[in-house]
Amino acid sequence: MRVFAPLERRSFMTDERAKPEADSYTCFQAEFRKVLGKNFQRRVLIETNAHEGPVYVAAEHALYFTTVPEPGPKNIAIMRLALKGDGFPFEAGRLEVVRQPSNMANGMCLDRKGRLLICEQGTLDERAQISRMDLATRALETIVDAWRGLPLNSPNDVVEKSDGTVWFTDPNYGELQGFKPAAKIGAYVYRHDPASGETAVVADSFDKPNGLAFSPDESVLYITDTGANQAPGTYFVNLPHHIRAFDVHKGRHLRGDRLFATVSPGCPDGIKLDTKGRVYTSSATGVQVFSPEGDLLGEIVAPGVANFTFGGPDNDVLLILGDTQIWQAKVKAKGVSTSRNA
Repeated sequence: MRVFAPLERRSFMTDERAKPEADSYTCFQAEFRKVLGKNFQRRVLIETNAHEGPVYVAAEHALYFTTVPEPGPKNIAIMRLALKGDGFPFEAGRLEVVRQPSNMANGMCLDRKGRLLICEQGTLDERAQISRMDLATRALETIVDAWRGLPLNSPNDVVEKSDGTVWFTDPNYGELQGFKPAAKIGAYVYRHDPASGETAVVADSFDKPNGLAFSPDESVLYITDTGANQAPGTYFVNLPHHIRAFDVHKGRHLRGDRLFATVSPGCPDGIKLDTKGRVYTSSATGVQVFSPEGDLLGEIVAPGVANFTFGGPDNDVLLILGDTQIWQAKVKAKGVSTSRNA
């Protein structure tokens, strides 16, 4: 990855009465302006507890997400925020609890039938699993909760491929954070085939595999490694804080492992792609955008962001979770369908 001096920085206002805050974006290459477009804006959507697993459901014009883990006895809620208005900026509608406790839910995505796939990290008493929720009835079913008879660690992020297979990461953050027993298997990346019931390890060389997303044609799988963050509040710069790319061989195997980009400051947690193959990932200062070749194009500033997703009727609004608030950023780029990368 080449390093570029900023071409442009721009400040923003959260509303007409607000005072200018920090710069809303930093442009390193001219191509970033194609991402932003002429009508770029970034505003606060709502002040609320929002941390992980953002999923925009077009049929409901609503955003689902999970909350920051509570201190002491861990607890996480799955929330639903209704959005009002067809055009940007959206207004926050009803905010409701979908499930609490949620077995420490983390990353989520939509499957191709509009159901919610959920990474449940588990607790000292409940097994970790990938579950599926029917959004109409909110009934849950287990998709996978073990590999070769051994319990999963702490599933972190999940994506469904167009063939119906479920790909997910499974670091051991639950053990490190004290709400899970010691891990019995490695920090692996998995492919689960619901049709056959087969669950296979597709990558085993990560420290803390975290976010994952397919390229628009599903020929490449991008996976983030947040090994530099071993526990809340820690950062070890000598450990991984990067994105790796793999070729998807015959739709089921990973080949050609290579470093795609190292992210700084902080770690790359959430990851998404737009229809042009550009890669978006969270950092300590915002959402960084890379070219398909791995060059840093620019950053939408959103300090403390953990995860984000594309949403809105045209899939051209970034909904960014910042633990205490949700931002909405209008861009020109359009995200890959959320049924693949939510």
